[in-house]
Amino acid sequence: MNSDRRYIDLHVHTNYSDGTFSPVEVVRYAIEIELTAIAITDHDCVDGIPPAMDEAKDRGLEIIPGLELAAEIEDFEIHIIGLMIDWKDPWLKEQLREIRNARKERMKKMIEKLNNLGIGIKLEQVMALGREEGAVGRLHLARALLEGGYIHSIRQAFVRFIGRNGPCYEKRMILSPQKAIEMIKRVKGIPIFAHPGNMRHDEIIPELMEYGLMGIEVLHIDHNSNASNHYKQLAQNHGLLLSGGSDCHGAGKGYPLMGRVEVPYSFLETLKEAQKKEYGVNQQ
Repeated sequence: MNSDRRYIDLHVHTNYSDGTFSPVEVVRYAIEIELTAIAITDHDCVDGIPPAMDEAKDRGLEIIPGLELAAEIEDFEIHIIGLMIDWKDPWLKEQLREIRNARKERMKKMIEKLNNLGIGIKLEQVMALGREEGAVGRLHLARALLEGGYIHSIRQAFVRFIGRNGPCYEKRMILSPQKAIEMIKRVKGIPIFAHPGNMRHDEIIPELMEYGLMGIEVLHIDHNSNASNHYKQLAQNHGLLLSGGSDCHGAGKGYPLMGRVEVPYSFLETLKEAQKKEYGVNQQ
């Protein structure tokens, strides 16, 4: 079969971070829509990878181990995806555990600010929307606000309360782009600049490359055809790899997104070749 007729998704979240689908549900949905491979890229957590692999075993769906890290540069946030990482690495797991603990402390501060505005949200309500061992984030808090009847939509939570300029916003533990990329490369992963069309800071790409950036997410649910073509050209100009995915959060953003972005399997083949060349081994 021509690899370009097989489609993949290299940016998928589960309920181990801020998705609403369990790893099992993610896999079953991916199989239902006939994807060939998906990457589990939860925020600051790799614990959703093994249950996804177990569910996909012998079912024709390849699971690519990954994660998504947030970093800050010049007072704006960017996201770096790590693909084909050695997710079993003990050092990585300890680093991610520290980040998740910091996420929980951040959540406590945002809830305290909401409480001071008369909104009776409790930490236990927010944590119950994810997994105890997973990464808690603002989308969990937005869902708790929605369930509590304090807002009418997820978007409203960010606009009124917990968006970057909102009264209850609290900064997260900040990684530098260099640290995020170094973490991914230490575990033999491919660092990818995620959804650059949302970031609108193309000028930082050369600096990210100095730190070891290897690819750009050119296909994304928020990239129209013009944006996708722009980033494909930018990747070509800089000698960067191509990646793509739906950024699926299950129903967390209103509807499942897997299958809405057609990412050819050839992207994954090229990424695997690059990993072998970069590290001398193939994690897959």
